[in-house]
Amino acid sequence: MKKNNHEISPAVIRRLPRYYRYLTELERLGLTKISSADLSRKIQVTASQIRQDLNCFGDFGQQGYGYNIKNLRESIADILGIREKNRAVIIGVGHLGSALANHSTLEKCGVELAGLFDVSLDVLGKTVAGHVVRDIKDVDAFCRENNIDIAVLTLPKHSTEGVARRLAEAGVTGFWNFANTELRLPDLDVHIENVHMGDSLMQLCYKLHSDTKDED
Repeated sequence: MKKNNHEISPAVIRRLPRYYRYLTELERLGLTKISSADLSRKIQVTASQIRQDLNCFGDFGQQGYGYNIKNLRESIADILGIREKNRAVIIGVGHLGSALANHSTLEKCGVELAGLFDVSLDVLGKTVAGHVVRDIKDVDAFCRENNIDIAVLTLPKHSTEGVARRLAEAGVTGFWNFANTELRLPDLDVHIENVHMGDSLMQLCYKLHSDTKDED
C-alpha cells in the first residue's frame, strides 16, 4: 500500500535516483522490461529491498513479468519531481559554480538554470553557460520575478547563511549547498541538501587504507 510521504525513510529516497539512473541506461539500450532480481544484480541492492522501496509508492511490477522499464522510470521521475521543471540560480560563479553551470546535471534532473550571481568584479558581466553573471545585490528581485525554486550555493562559508536567508525571503524553498559548512535553517520552511564532496573521497581513502591494513 502506498505510504504517506512523511512515512518514507530518507534511505529509500536516497536510493530512488540510483534506480532512475540505471533505468535510464537500460531504456537507452533498448530494453523494455526487467525483473527485480536482474535489477538487483546491476545495482547491488537486494531484490527484496528494491520491491520494498517501490511498494512505498504503489504497485509497479507484475508477477511473472517484472517491471516495464519506461513506465517505472517515468514513475520514479514523477516521484522525485524532476519533471516539474524547477528553476534555479547559482550563487557564486567561481570554478565550482562555473562547472555546475556548464554541467548537464541540472538539466538531467529537470532543473532549469535561470541566472548566475556573484559579488566579484572579476566575473560580473561575463557570460557563463549562456547567462550573464549578475550582481548579487539584484538576486532578491530576480528570484521573486522569476519564481526561483532552488538556489545552488557555492559561497564562502561565512556568507552562506545570510545569503540563504535573503533568498528564502525572496521565495526560494530549496537549497543545494556546496559551501564548506552545514547549512541549517530550522526556523524557515525550506529544504536543504548539504553536499560535502570530500566525504566520498575520504571514504575511498578509508577503503584503500583498510585493504592495506588487512594485508599486513
